[in-house]
This record gives sequence, structure tokens and C-alpha cells, in this order.
Amino acid sequence: MPQDFSELSGSILQEMGVVVTSKQLGMLRQYLVLLDKWNQVYNITSVTPKSMWVSTHLYDSCSIISTLPSGFLLDIGTGGGFPGLPIAIAQPERDVVLLDRSEKKTTFLKQVVIELGLKNVVIETSRIESYDRLKQFDVIVSRAFSELKIFLRSASQFCDSGGALFAMKGKYPTAELAEIPAAKVRQVKKLNVPELNAERHVVELVPEIKI
Repeated sequence: MPQDFSELSGSILQEMGVVVTSKQLGMLRQYLVLLDKWNQVYNITSVTPKSMWVSTHLYDSCSIISTLPSGFLLDIGTGGGFPGLPIAIAQPERDVVLLDRSEKKTTFLKQVVIELGLKNVVIETSRIESYDRLKQFDVIVSRAFSELKIFLRSASQFCDSGGALFAMKGKYPTAELAEIPAAKVRQVKKLNVPELNAERHVVELVPEIKI
């Protein structure tokens, strides 16, 4: 029997500071249903069992929403769309670009955008090193892209001078933080992800000055 992900709770999201309508909640569930369907053929996500997807993918992605400033958002190395797609569903007023080098993953994401009717999401297939974009982003996020020093170096060129970079991490990234200037670290915040038995943090970085 296909999983319907009915365990996804609007009240839990509200406790996280994320208020969604019943329509948005349905879109989040449908997103996971599509992920389940595509994952059987294309291995979009390696997280198993599927019973963990709500906490590991959706609640985790939504856990940073209250930390993010408003504005145009880029998700680097989005993979199956995390955290950018749940953010876009929860915040339809925000324009979002999902970037990944894997064509099979971006093909999946394009299908999700079509089926959910998302007007605020653009999918791009590219490595960050060869990504060509003139317009700057206000917010750049990453959940599983790279170490902090690489993220800072790679993402800064696409960030507006008043913007910010947000890297999602597991345990407090002591070693990674030691490799970048302290002045570039705006904050390290512990995230509380419901039903997830693991440490989660988000690191907010100040973009490097573009020369």
C-alpha cells in the first residue's frame, strides 16, 4: 500500500513557527508521495525507512524558516529539494531557485513543481562552480552541500551585499568553524526538529566581499 504521509502534522509545524493552510499541508504530503514514487526508480534520497521522511526531510527543512530573513532564495545542492522546496511551499510569497548538478534530481523536482503548481520555484541544473546568474540572492541555504569554508567561498559571489548564507549541519561544527574567520560567523543556532533523534544546527555566515 502506498504511503500517504498522513502523520505530517500541521500543529507540529505551527509549534515550529510555520503556519500552513490545509492546502499547503496537502502539497507537502503530495511532495513526499511523489518522492516515494520516483525514489523507487531513481534513488533520489537514501534516507530509510520512509517513516522517517517527515521528520528527516520536511520538519528538518522547515526548522530553519523562522531563522531566515525574507527575500529571493537559492538552495545550493538541493538534492531531492531539501530544504528549498518545503520552504517554497510554506512561503509562496518567496521566490526560490533550487540548484543541483544531478539531472535526474532536477528532472524530479521539475515534475514536482508542475504537479503542485508552484509558481515561485525555478529549477536549475548546474554545478555551483559553473553556475551563471546575474541577479543576486538575498538568502542562500544549503543542507548537504559542503564544508563551511567551501560553502562560504562558493556561495558568496551569488549573494547580495546585504544578504546572508545559511548552512544546515548536524552536530555543532567545531572543526569547520575553526577553518573560517570568526568575523564571518553571524550566529550558530541549535535547531529543534520534532521526532528527529539527532542534533541539528544552522550556521549563518556573512558573505565574502566580491571584488
